[in-house]
Amino acid sequence: MTGLAAAASSGEAVQFWILGIVAVAGALCTIMMKRAVHSALSLAGTMIVLAVFYLANGAYFLGIVQVVVYTGAIMMLFLFVVMLVGVTAADSLKETLKGQRWLAAGLGVGFGILLIAGIGNASLKEFNGLSDANAGGNVQGLAALIFTKYVFAFEITGALLISAVVGAMVLTHRERTERAKTQRERSEARIREGKQVTPLPAPGVYARHNAVDIPGLLPDGTPSELTVSPTLRERGQVRDVSGQSLAELKALEQRSEDWLGRESGRPDKKRPGPAAPKEGAQK
Repeated sequence: MTGLAAAASSGEAVQFWILGIVAVAGALCTIMMKRAVHSALSLAGTMIVLAVFYLANGAYFLGIVQVVVYTGAIMMLFLFVVMLVGVTAADSLKETLKGQRWLAAGLGVGFGILLIAGIGNASLKEFNGLSDANAGGNVQGLAALIFTKYVFAFEITGALLISAVVGAMVLTHRERTERAKTQRERSEARIREGKQVTPLPAPGVYARHNAVDIPGLLPDGTPSELTVSPTLRERGQVRDVSGQSLAELKALEQRSEDWLGRESGRPDKKRPGPAAPKEGAQK
């Protein structure tokens, strides 16, 4: 053990102590944060640090899998589930299952005892080294361990992940307590309530503007309130260009009238007739 520690370079030691502190801090934040989203992000940071450890020790395939599968796929799935379910700090304090905290505490203590016993019984006298472990290749060595020596643990992990996915589906499912209305019933309700039955008019001024923050103009030139979103109106992001549009339209009409007046006042030019045949052409 002492020889292995002495063989490590100073850069590896600095990397281990810095990233080790970050990994432990992320793990503690995972169980101490009040919001589930913050806990998931802390766990994602811890997984990224573990991936760096794998890459530094020569387990390149395992490091890439740690980033792509666990951090990129599973943790993003956790975040999506949390955002979809909408777990808040107030909801997390409500105990829906009686005795779940005592059960979780018992499982935590049992897992701690099992972990301490496993570390205590581990043989740390001899090390095979990375060269022996990756003799046939990192992927081949990892596959040999997963599907031979640790195949039972691998299957249990797969079952746990599948259970987590099924649990997420159960949490997001909502039972319908009332009959869904048909399209005809919705249309009748809109008419009875006096809402806008026809589609709302489009925003913008025809042939001049088509932005969603510009109200459309009615035939008398006044802007229509139905052509813009109420959200934009509450934010004060609606641009009123009715006066400017009318002024531009009036100027365009004036120029058209002036051009038509000049054209009508011009004398008609005589169109050139067919050329007279030459005297020698009819011979």
